[in-house]
Amino acid sequence: MDFSLFYFADGSGGGSGAGRYDLLLDGARYADTHGFSAVWTPERHFHSFGGLYPNPSVTGAAVATVTERIGIRAGSVVAPLHHPVRIAEEWSVVDNLSGGRVGLSLASGWNAVDFALRPEGYAGRKTAVIEAVEQVRALWRGEPLTVTDGAGNPAEVRVFPQPVQPELPVWVTSAGGPETFRAAGAAGAGVLTHLLGQDVDQLAEKIALYRKALADRPGNDGWPGHVALMLHTYLGEDPDRVKETVREPFTAYLKSSFGLIARSAGSILSGFDPDKLRESDIDFLVRRSFDAYYTTSGLFGTVEQAAAVVDRARAAGVDELACLIDFGVRNDRVLAGLEHLNALREASAGAAR
Repeated sequence: MDFSLFYFADGSGGGSGAGRYDLLLDGARYADTHGFSAVWTPERHFHSFGGLYPNPSVTGAAVATVTERIGIRAGSVVAPLHHPVRIAEEWSVVDNLSGGRVGLSLASGWNAVDFALRPEGYAGRKTAVIEAVEQVRALWRGEPLTVTDGAGNPAEVRVFPQPVQPELPVWVTSAGGPETFRAAGAAGAGVLTHLLGQDVDQLAEKIALYRKALADRPGNDGWPGHVALMLHTYLGEDPDRVKETVREPFTAYLKSSFGLIARSAGSILSGFDPDKLRESDIDFLVRRSFDAYYTTSGLFGTVEQAAAVVDRARAAGVDELACLIDFGVRNDRVLAGLEHLNALREASAGAAR
């Protein structure tokens, strides 16, 4: 099992100026020198939830300058918001800055407001992701893309600077839809996913669909694929102290995302209006969510407790745990907790051998 760090901070707090990104850079330095696989940063727009990360190529470039070994990944680029040439250009710069350590997970996007940046991309966003996978890969290899220039004429463009890696490692982000797992497999890409709205047993079924689509694709080269699972993470020595350390910041973190996620659900669930919920109702739902999420959907507690989660994830077919660490626990405690996470990583590697 690979272990990586994942960031998705609430942008409404966490200090000001350069201090807002101290945990990103300090965590990246630690991960770089302790055998972790990667650092992931997301793309978020127009909301405090995840709001420190409007452009993962910018934060990835920052990570590149303070690390030497670790993978630098987007988790995720919202592909329908961008021209594929722009994606390839930006990340080729980061690949050069890092000496060839870039990887991208591409997502369809889900929040309609984000598409204020490119409204025409919203309707076909699901199919646009796989198309973007192929286009960005081709550009990365140095192949031209036919476009229409400002005068309305056809033109061919290539990406500069040339990236360091000859092939771009690519994942497709899935919120749990089986069709996305199949599409990622058919495209020969990895999958980045989470446990919001699915449990480990359901995830195992989707990973099986992914592996089958991967094996059945034309030109199968024998690559077994790669599934990265994002888990909110904080480990310590005493399970009760860990839970109390996490309770208040994680509850606030869940509350910061409630309106955003509830409005998305409202577009699917007829008659559901989150704006009509009272503050006390929201607090009740968030408290209940904390208890359920802490027990079933995160990497919390002691190294011994977390080892059971690792075993279940491995049995489901997960290749990497992307550990989301910046949900509100104080920076010094998060960094101290990385020692326990590294102990888990080492123990997992030993168990695998």
